[in-house]
Amino acid sequence: MADYVRASDKTYNTARFNNYREIINSSYEKFPQRTAFQIKAPGGKYVYITYKELWERYYKLCNVFIEMGLRGKRIAVIGKNSFEWSLSYLCASTVGCVVPLDKEIHTDDIKNFVEAADCQAICYGDYFARTLLAELPSNVRQLSFTDVFNASTPDSQTFTETVDSIEFPKDQTQVLIFTSGTTGSAKGVCLSQYNICSNIYSTVQVVKIHPTDVTLSILPLHHTYECTLNLLLLLSRGTKITYCGGLTKIQKNLEEYHPSILVVVPALLSVLDKRIRKAVTKSVPSRYKEYFETLSLAQALNKLPFFLRTIVKNRVRATLGGKMRLFIVGAAELDTTLVEDFEALGIETLQGYGLTECAPLVAGNSDFNQKMDSTGKVMPGNEMKLINVNDEEVGEIITRGDNIMLGYFNDPDATAKVLVDGWFHTGDLGYIDDQGWLYIKGRIKNVIVTNNGKNIYPEELEHRLMDYPEVKECIVTGARDKDGKQVVKVKILPDKDVVAEALGHQPDKDELEKAVKDIVGAVNDEMPGYKAMKVIQVLDKELEKTTTAKIMRYGSNIE
Repeated sequence: MADYVRASDKTYNTARFNNYREIINSSYEKFPQRTAFQIKAPGGKYVYITYKELWERYYKLCNVFIEMGLRGKRIAVIGKNSFEWSLSYLCASTVGCVVPLDKEIHTDDIKNFVEAADCQAICYGDYFARTLLAELPSNVRQLSFTDVFNASTPDSQTFTETVDSIEFPKDQTQVLIFTSGTTGSAKGVCLSQYNICSNIYSTVQVVKIHPTDVTLSILPLHHTYECTLNLLLLLSRGTKITYCGGLTKIQKNLEEYHPSILVVVPALLSVLDKRIRKAVTKSVPSRYKEYFETLSLAQALNKLPFFLRTIVKNRVRATLGGKMRLFIVGAAELDTTLVEDFEALGIETLQGYGLTECAPLVAGNSDFNQKMDSTGKVMPGNEMKLINVNDEEVGEIITRGDNIMLGYFNDPDATAKVLVDGWFHTGDLGYIDDQGWLYIKGRIKNVIVTNNGKNIYPEELEHRLMDYPEVKECIVTGARDKDGKQVVKVKILPDKDVVAEALGHQPDKDELEKAVKDIVGAVNDEMPGYKAMKVIQVLDKELEKTTTAKIMRYGSNIE
C-alpha cells in the first residue's frame, strides 16, 4: 500500500496551452480547413464549422461582448449542448468570466444563480425565452443562441487586437461553476483557464487524441467532465465535435456521425451493452443464443467460431458507427465486465476519477497504464496521497497541482476547509496499492460506522448489488434497529422486465420481494457479517436523482 504517489514519467511529448485563446489560435493555424463542429440544422441539413470559421466567430463574438460593455463581467450560459453553447462559453470566459448553468434546474434557481454571481448577461437556448427572460433582473443583457450565431457571423476582416490584449492571470476566476452534488448544498467552484488547460495538458500527455477523431457530445456541457474532456481538449487536437439529439437518439446519432470517441458515464455504457447483447441474441444461430443469455458479451463472443465471431463483432461495431475506438468513462464506479465486453469489440475503455474542483481529472487509466478494476494512476503534473488512513489502509484522498480550483465563490470558510497548504481535500475515501493504482471506496460523509467502530462503505455494497441485472436502482444507508443499534439499510428498485424474463411471467409483489431478498442474501454471503444489509425496502418507483442522473443522498431517498 502506498499513501503518496507522483505521476508516471512515461508520457507523450505535446504542447501546453495556458488559455482558451491559445487553443483557438493554435488549431486555426494547424487545421484551418478541418471541421471543428458538424451541426444538424432544422430540416436535417448539416452545417460544417471549420477551425478557420471557429477562429473568426470567436474573435467576432468576443468583440461583440466587449462592445456591449461585458469585459471583466460575468456572463451566464444555459442551454442544450450545441455549437452556440460552446462558442458562448469560450467567448464569455475570454472577455470576463463564464457561468455555465444546468438547463434542468428550476427557473427560480437559474434566477438565484444569475443574481448570486452578479451576471451582467446571459446566453441561452431559444426555448428558454418564454419561461426565463421575465424572471431575470432587467439589467441582465440577454442573447439567445440565435443571436449568438448571427452576431458571430464573420466579417470580411477579423479584428484581433483588442481580444489579444486580454490577459489571463492564473489566480483570476474565468469559469464559475455552481455544483450541488448529491447532498443538496450548492457551492460555486472558481476555476481559471489555466486550471482547466493544465488538466487538458495532463490528459493529452497520456491519452492520444487525433485530428481525425470524431466525438459525439452526450453529457451536459455545463459540467467540467464533458466541457474539459469532450470540448476544450478535443478543440486543442483538431478533432470534429458533433452533438447528440437526445438520449432517445443516441443509436441514430452513432450511426449518423460515426464517432471514434465517446465521453460517457458507466450507466450509459451499461445501456449500450444491454442493447448489444439483446440484438446479438436475436441475430445469432439458435445453438449460440444461450451463450449471450447467460454469459457476458466478451465470454459469449469467445464461444463463437472465429468466422462467426468476426461477423458478429463487425455488425455490432457498425451499430456504434463503425469507427468507435475509445470510451472515456467517469463520474461513477465502472463494472469491469463492461470494460471486458467493449475490449472484446476492439474498443478501449479508460476509466478516470475527478471532481469539479480539480477541473476535473485527478487520476485515470491511460494509453500507458491500464487496470480494469482501478480508477487509474495520478495524472501527470499532479500529486496524490491519503491522509487519516485506517486499519484497512483506506484514507481520504488529497491532491495538488495546477488544476486545483482557486476556491469556493464568496465562501472563504468552505475554501479553508478543503484547501490546506496547497492540497485539496476531496472528501473521497480510497486505497492506493504499491504500484500507485487508486481504488475509490466512497465519500467520507456516506460512511456507516457500526457500534463496534467498523466502517461500511455504502458505495461498495451498491456496486455489488448493481452487478445483478434484476436490480435497476439501489441506495444503501445507515439505520437504527429497535434497540437503537446501527444497521445497514438498503432500498432497491427491481427491474420488473428482467425478473419477468427469468420467471416466464409478470411477477407479482411477493415474487419481486423474493427476487430482491435473494439478491441481498447472496451479496451478504460474500461480505463480512458486520456489513450485512439487514433492513430491506423494495421500491415501486425510481429514487430521486440530480440533473446528472446521480441518486440523491438526502430527502426521501434516505428516510
